[in-house]
Amino acid sequence: MKKDDTNAISVSGLSKYYDGLAAVNDINFQVKSGEIFGFLGPNGAGKTTTIRVLTGLAQLSAGTAYVLGHDVNTGITLAKKEFGVVPEISNLYDELTVLENLVFMGQLYGVSRSERLKRAEELLKTFHLWQKKDARFNTLSRGMKRVLTISAALIHKPRLLFLDEPTVGLDVVNARSLRSLIQEINHQGVTIFLTTHYLEEADILCDRIAILVQGRMVALDTPDNLKKMIKSEPVCELRFNPMAEGTVNELGGLDGIHRIEKLGDNVRVYGESISFLTETIVKYASQKGLEIVSINSVKPSLEDAFIQITGMVLEAMLVEKGGR
Repeated sequence: MKKDDTNAISVSGLSKYYDGLAAVNDINFQVKSGEIFGFLGPNGAGKTTTIRVLTGLAQLSAGTAYVLGHDVNTGITLAKKEFGVVPEISNLYDELTVLENLVFMGQLYGVSRSERLKRAEELLKTFHLWQKKDARFNTLSRGMKRVLTISAALIHKPRLLFLDEPTVGLDVVNARSLRSLIQEINHQGVTIFLTTHYLEEADILCDRIAILVQGRMVALDTPDNLKKMIKSEPVCELRFNPMAEGTVNELGGLDGIHRIEKLGDNVRVYGESISFLTETIVKYASQKGLEIVSINSVKPSLEDAFIQITGMVLEAMLVEKGGR
């Protein structure tokens, strides 16, 4: 593959072997400049190995890879000046203050002395950490530590950012805030290469998603197209008022309804088609004098697609990562 300046990342036939075993086996993909690209898969799929190759921490065994137009074998030093890496475990220093950490990272990235402090202060103000500038890193909350770690990777104004499990271990509020931050960074023109075990997060953030299983790429498309790939029977989710146990059992026994699931105050009804289900539910409610509080068709989720494509039980993967 020749040098490619149109994509942020271009990979062709990339393989990486350890002691004769393939951690990554002949994968191909391109990351378009300006997009958020999701790189998903269960533990051991080859995600970390691929990132190590793309960021110069490991040599590829076969194939080619270009990052920001630079061959990872011969030009990784030049590429590093133009990309940032946010590891799953922060690489900042507990004993340094928030501001000192950013200034030091600016030095490591080769930012000029005159620009380091200015750039660090800009980032702290942009990401709402200015009031914590004199606090030591080890005193910050987990959410603030993640934001500062991302800020540190942006100190040299990179064109590309590698984000490894950015929201793992965060509560719902901090995770939502961090996702907004990621979108803001992307809107500023930074291409983002994202790994995550949270499928809802990938669905919200990513323009396209690649899925790896046992070192091989098994799918690559937009979230919407991945969801369209899977086969699923028609389903409606509804809520009656009142919603008695007998009502649920009675509804599940109607002709043409295949099965029924109780989800809190709602019920999911599976059947022949959406139009049939809707007609049957409305008719039943009218006959029984029930109010339909809500009724919606349920489309396949990215989680459904991932499970069908990989054959993996999602809960097992989330337990490994301390899933929310």
